[in-house]
Amino acid sequence: MVKRAAGGGPLAGVPLPELLLGAALAWAVPCGAAVSEVDFFDDLPVVLSASRLSQPVNEAPAAVTVIDRDMIRASGFRDIPDLLRLVPGFSVAYTRDNTWALGYHGMGDAYSRRMQVLVDGRSIYSPHFGEVFWSDLPLAIDDIERIEVVRGPNAAVHGANAFAAVINIITRTAAQAQGSRMSLHAGEQSMRGLVAQHGGGDADLRYRLTVSAREHDRFERTVNFKAAADNGQYFEGGKTCFVNGRMDWQLTPGSELMAQFGVSRGDWQAGRALIDQTDARRLLEPTAQDAGTVYLQLAYSRVESTQREWQIQAYHSNNRFDADLRRDLSGTTTPLGVLWLDQYLMQTRSNLELQVTEQWKPGLRGVWGGELRQETVSGPHYYDSARTWRSDMARVFGNLEWHAHERVLLHGGAMLEHHHFTGFDVSPRLAASFTLAPGHVVRAGVSRAYRSPTFFEELGNQVYRLESGAPLDIVTVPSTGLEPERIVSRELAYLGTWRSARLEYDLRLFDDRIDHFIGYLRGLFDSADDGVLPARQRENQYSNIGEATSRGGEIQLRWRPTGRFDISAHYARVFLDTETSEAVFNQDIPKSAPRDSGGVLICYRLGDGWDASVFAQHSAPIKWLTPGDDTDAFTRVDLRLARRWAWQGRDVEAALVAQNIGSDYAEFRDTNVFRHRVYGSLNLAW
Repeated sequence: MVKRAAGGGPLAGVPLPELLLGAALAWAVPCGAAVSEVDFFDDLPVVLSASRLSQPVNEAPAAVTVIDRDMIRASGFRDIPDLLRLVPGFSVAYTRDNTWALGYHGMGDAYSRRMQVLVDGRSIYSPHFGEVFWSDLPLAIDDIERIEVVRGPNAAVHGANAFAAVINIITRTAAQAQGSRMSLHAGEQSMRGLVAQHGGGDADLRYRLTVSAREHDRFERTVNFKAAADNGQYFEGGKTCFVNGRMDWQLTPGSELMAQFGVSRGDWQAGRALIDQTDARRLLEPTAQDAGTVYLQLAYSRVESTQREWQIQAYHSNNRFDADLRRDLSGTTTPLGVLWLDQYLMQTRSNLELQVTEQWKPGLRGVWGGELRQETVSGPHYYDSARTWRSDMARVFGNLEWHAHERVLLHGGAMLEHHHFTGFDVSPRLAASFTLAPGHVVRAGVSRAYRSPTFFEELGNQVYRLESGAPLDIVTVPSTGLEPERIVSRELAYLGTWRSARLEYDLRLFDDRIDHFIGYLRGLFDSADDGVLPARQRENQYSNIGEATSRGGEIQLRWRPTGRFDISAHYARVFLDTETSEAVFNQDIPKSAPRDSGGVLICYRLGDGWDASVFAQHSAPIKWLTPGDDTDAFTRVDLRLARRWAWQGRDVEAALVAQNIGSDYAEFRDTNVFRHRVYGSLNLAW
């Protein structure tokens, strides 16, 4: 990590609320734990995701949250999406069918298609729905070094889908994962898992390998809420196995080759058992799901001089999902025959990227490059065709950083893209930072970003057919041609470091305006459907329906007064408004972000190898968009107690985690009940 020293004066001039906060927190610090400013402030977070340039967070052109390895361990989370509960403004929910929903400042649905998600620079969102297949991602939490979350649009750097936020997962290099380690965990809700890792090699060529197997049930099997013809039995069990590996080869003192691969296989159950076996609409559950992911990634980087370095990267990935279903509907209220549902889905992405970083003058540097991408999707049920659909994309980008004055830092950049569905788009960004005093920076910025429609939004034609091939019901019809969603985002931020109290804080005000919002227009149902699959007067279809506005503020802070004590906290307040052609969206979008949300992670080293941590989160009510529900406000508290020690040449850590020790709450749907649960883990390293 690049080290930057941060200056700061004594307490003179510090606002009274900050003094009171610092005094109250300092009272809780154990006696005898000396405060060392240098230990902390020489290692301020350095990020890569905001501009593709390595820079401390207070010099980045956008708001960034860093979830480091210590926070990941202390949280006790075993699912990667849960880690985003540590980021201000984020809403996280497990939906069903082994999928997750994410929202940032609202407008979240089952597919979270307004975020760019990267793993070591490899884009992992789905070309089909735009979602991320978190459940079969061949990546263990133990593989992650840190996560950088760019809060706000960043299409000038990462292109389409970097619309609301960017989630950049950075894994451990082979050099950081030398030796062997094994992690076991088991607990309630059929939760059990094994992760084994090994790293080796020499100074020039190092490698790491991870093998994992896990099983879990996300929600309670039986819930009190029962819909019509529903006995309250829900099945969300999943078994996933994967292997991944990485090699880092130092070819010469100035060049390096990195290679990664991953393979996963998921055997999942999803759905619910029913009482009324005559209702054809509900006989499609429960279902068995077979999923898998394969990827290969290569990157070659070369440092030509102190002024110039470049990298070329290529990767290929494919995601396969299969949940074929055959149902005899002859016994339903209206005999229909045999339904054959071919839910096979294959998605691929091939990508080639060049990136060049240059330092022209001591205060002027930049990064530029280009990218070519091809995506394909094949899914008979979703497109009513055996055809493989293909989309090509090309882009060029450039970003500049100029220290115009010792107190003034200017950023400018843009991305020019050509997408198969929407043609040419330009996504620019301008930002300026002013240093009020050492360690205190004000930043203002404006940016524009686009989101190209997914394959399903543009071409989706979901049809239910009988085994004879005759159509039984048409759910979704193709769009009539979609415009890309567009967002114009303005922000004003203040980043401060209170040196004597060892406190970092980041306050951000934002104003985001979206037009050409893409909504899923639901068909009108025939009231006389007679208990069978509905005859529709109008099919469901994606369409550009109008505008939305998101305004508000958020704050995050990190306070580490001693080597024993670490607090991360955040809070967000969001106001949403909309003007669309559809009344239901005018009602739902303003409720799709919790008005107030926040969280805190408190870590304390007790001594003699003992660690304790508490995570608390609160969210106001939220309405998840299609196909989610209104869910009530909730407060969740997790506890973790762990101890590390040495045993026969091995480093050992045992931990006990209790999640949601308070009241039950619902996620995404009112039937997705998350109750308290406990699990234990054991880690060995040698």
